[in-house]
Amino acid sequence: MDYSTPSDGKSKEVVRLWRAWRTVHEMVADREYELAEDEVNISLERFRDEYCNPDGSVNRAKLQFSARPSDSMLRKNTPPPTASNPDPVPDCGPVWIEFLTDKQFGVAQIRQFAKHTITNKYKTGIMVTHVALSPAARKTLASVESLAKIECFLEDDLLVNITHHELVPRHVLLSREEKTALLKRYRLKETQLPRILQKDPVARYLGLKRGQVVKIIRVSETAGRYASYRLCV
Repeated sequence: MDYSTPSDGKSKEVVRLWRAWRTVHEMVADREYELAEDEVNISLERFRDEYCNPDGSVNRAKLQFSARPSDSMLRKNTPPPTASNPDPVPDCGPVWIEFLTDKQFGVAQIRQFAKHTITNKYKTGIMVTHVALSPAARKTLASVESLAKIECFLEDDLLVNITHHELVPRHVLLSREEKTALLKRYRLKETQLPRILQKDPVARYLGLKRGQVVKIIRVSETAGRYASYRLCV
């Protein structure tokens, strides 16, 4: 059977959510959280077996997982030691991801998700919804930023991994040390760097924070590979 061209509504929904599920796992892996290869590259058949109800519909309540930061991610997100802080703590930690089942999405759902994220000591929470956030929910999202980083993605925006598109160059997050070395090498202040908005699709995909710098690697027929840098604002 050709799963890429489903004929009925439930099959189409399964394929939609499988694609979004894979993109979320690729996104988490690209942020350098620890995930096994078979978690990232789950087949449609296995997705059906593990996450579908007997009637063929997807059980969104099962589409939740967590991941720990890798050693590389911890290094990139640890401030340099100083006299006043000789043993700095990384500003990253475990991430919690959940596909929310609610057909309407507002303040109550944000608060419930944020409470689960904070209570269980996750540093970041990623909500995947099939409806857009209400304006009030977005305000609530901003109000919990000091306690945990909560991100929200629409399922429809995850059906294709934008970083796999041939027109999207590779983006690589610099560590704090690499950022400092870059500014020193070119004798720049960070405000003199070109900018990338935090709401840029690739910045959202990588979970960039304000003040972080990404190296953007492009391929040119005349110049070969060349790099530019952007400051997240």
